Amino acid sequence: MEQHFLVVTYPLQGHINPALHLARRLARVAGARITFSTALSGHRRMFPSSADGEVDDGLICYVPHSDGYDDGFNQDVDDVKAYPLRTRSVGSKTLSAVLRSLEERGRPVTCVIYTLLLSWAAGVAHEHGLPSVLYWIQPATVFAIYYHYYHGYDGLIASHRQDPLFPVNLPGLPPFRICDLPSFLRITSPDDPYVILIEMFQEAFDVLDSEETRSTARVLANTFDELESDVLVATGKIKLIPIGPTVPSALLEGTKDATGTGSTGTDLFKPDEKQYMEWLDSKPEKSVVYVSFGSLAMIKKRQAEEILRGLKESGRPYLWVLRKENRSEVAEVEEEGGMVVEWCSQVRVLSHPAVGCFVTHCGWNSTVESIACGVPTVTTPQWSDQSTNARLVELWGTGVRGELDGEGILEGAELSRCLETVMGEGERGKEIRRRAEMWKEKAREAVGEGGSSDCNLRAFVASLQ
Repeated sequence: MEQHFLVVTYPLQGHINPALHLARRLARVAGARITFSTALSGHRRMFPSSADGEVDDGLICYVPHSDGYDDGFNQDVDDVKAYPLRTRSVGSKTLSAVLRSLEERGRPVTCVIYTLLLSWAAGVAHEHGLPSVLYWIQPATVFAIYYHYYHGYDGLIASHRQDPLFPVNLPGLPPFRICDLPSFLRITSPDDPYVILIEMFQEAFDVLDSEETRSTARVLANTFDELESDVLVATGKIKLIPIGPTVPSALLEGTKDATGTGSTGTDLFKPDEKQYMEWLDSKPEKSVVYVSFGSLAMIKKRQAEEILRGLKESGRPYLWVLRKENRSEVAEVEEEGGMVVEWCSQVRVLSHPAVGCFVTHCGWNSTVESIACGVPTVTTPQWSDQSTNARLVELWGTGVRGELDGEGILEGAELSRCLETVMGEGERGKEIRRRAEMWKEKAREAVGEGGSSDCNLRAFVASLQ
């Protein structure tokens, strides 16, 4: 019987990208049929002319479901506390309808793969008699931290949340401090709107611990054996299967088109029309500083001014992604010596030979893309898993962490210092660049034919036969 995967993901760019890359690899490597489903709010931005209907690009069929927030969650109007219950209730019904429709059309699904914050999708799969698998789109280290938090270490962490430098030693993990843990585990106020995420992550582990899955719980992870080998066995009965890095295949193959979008545009943001690739072509090898804080981050006016100050002080050409919402905070953005765009294809930029450093918020997608491209980083983590990722970057030796001031701002002088450390001719910079190149080769070997991640993905598909 032909394998048919229904890949379900949260309607944010940082969730859609790794889910799509995995979907394409499953289609190409396993010859499987793929249906991709995100909430209507995300589907509409991916395909604005589809009128909420299906889209088929020849490799993947895109079928949306409703999560009860078809125009997206509006924090100014919608009740954040009601969000988990509503998405679970509405999402379960509409995703179930998607499964029934596919069955009726002779395209029965054989396995449901779901990403973070969608643990209810496992219940839908169970009701239809289908296996389900969580696809963890953060590092295995972060999965293990959450695992231990929900399996006996919550008291230790909770009792020291006010002490950012308190050392935390968890089984099978390198030593961390409280400030290195995911930000949701460091929340001290019960009124914090992100408290609901602690509960939503709890639900994910409740599903994995349930009687139905306890002996066979498997999690696909966007990492690779060589990168997190010790951590991959630090989660008890739950088996982590590293199948990453899940980035565009063209990027890993070194071909020119590294967007990975195929014939359909799947970015939720329109790339800036400025000719940034031609601008990069005009710059010397490894000379450009690329600055981007992802699809969610909003930066303060002072932070933007400090970044500009640090870039100018460094004297290096720069390509800076500054979203329209952010740019309105800055009356004038000087572009002397650099280029400022509202959005771009990050993988195309990182794979360009002119790029020598990536100043990043250290989201996991950006982190694995920098690893796959061999680009050293200056990290400025803000929330979620980013502090943990930044600590991992230090441990792997591929970048440095920018120290923030008392207001959480990366000052210009500190940015300039970090850029000199990473891109300068000092011994530390040379070692960082050497290790970045080493991890690039290991990442490409892992997903190449016969590599560890390639074999793991093939074995996973075979186990479903």
